[in-house]
Amino acid sequence: MSQRVAVLKGGMSPEREVSLVSGSAVAGALREEGFEVIEIDAAHNIWEQLHAADPDVIFNALHGEWGEDGKIQGVLEHFGAPYTHSGVMASALAMDKHRSKAVLKSVGITVPDGTLVDRISASKAHPLEPPYVVKPNAQGSSVGVYIVEEGANRPPGEMATNKDMGDLVLAEAFIPGRELTVSVMDGRALVVTEILPAEGWYDYAAKYADGGSKHVIPADIPQDVEEICKTWALLAHNTLGCRGVTRSDFRFNDINDDLSDIVNKIVMLELNTQPGMTPTSLVPEQAAHVGISFGQLCRWIVEDATWPR
Repeated sequence: MSQRVAVLKGGMSPEREVSLVSGSAVAGALREEGFEVIEIDAAHNIWEQLHAADPDVIFNALHGEWGEDGKIQGVLEHFGAPYTHSGVMASALAMDKHRSKAVLKSVGITVPDGTLVDRISASKAHPLEPPYVVKPNAQGSSVGVYIVEEGANRPPGEMATNKDMGDLVLAEAFIPGRELTVSVMDGRALVVTEILPAEGWYDYAAKYADGGSKHVIPADIPQDVEEICKTWALLAHNTLGCRGVTRSDFRFNDINDDLSDIVNKIVMLELNTQPGMTPTSLVPEQAAHVGISFGQLCRWIVEDATWPR
């Protein structure tokens, strides 16, 4: 008798469309792996939706607010069925970029300097000396991220009306260099990928649009850089108390070619507890690189599910 898996997708965050694609891809893969799958477009009546599905396991393919910030995890803890990815505390902490970076810094991981600031205030006057980045403190997928370039007279005024960013935003120093990412699964860091956006920087479109970015796997980087990124990704996963699969993003600044103090040229940007599972997503690509098919990846995530989490 096959297990009945409820795949949560969609939801109510600005990342709803990406989650719908992730969830549909996961559902298809799990059906091919022999699971009975019920797809749930998570809504305000999620409790009733879960009871109607009566799942043996819940696969959380939600992104953003109410998906990876500890809120839905609290509902799943109360519901009582095994569920995937990180639990309440790890999800809430990892989603709060400001607080999670303080924790990561305490264990020796280099993170950007930054400060929390009111969004309206940040739209009127520079919270930091340019260049710097302003981003939501509790969103993912590069939603509502602004880069304020060196020499800018004032910050982007449109931030004042961008309510998707939340009332408090994170302003942090802009870190130049190459974009690297590492997935952690089953107690190991898989591989380092370099991300080359087709244009500009690695924003929402570069992540999810066809042709938005090129992925170099494995990244063509010094072995020391690879080892540090993998070590920090696994350390961050464990320090924040994460479960299942996570993905950590880094910047490696090799612009002046002086690699004598290489550890100070690597900065961890953030850890994602609910990485994308779309056709262009990085975790499935990294898993495939080490010999794990998409179906096997989804099966492992289901078999890794527990309650309580």
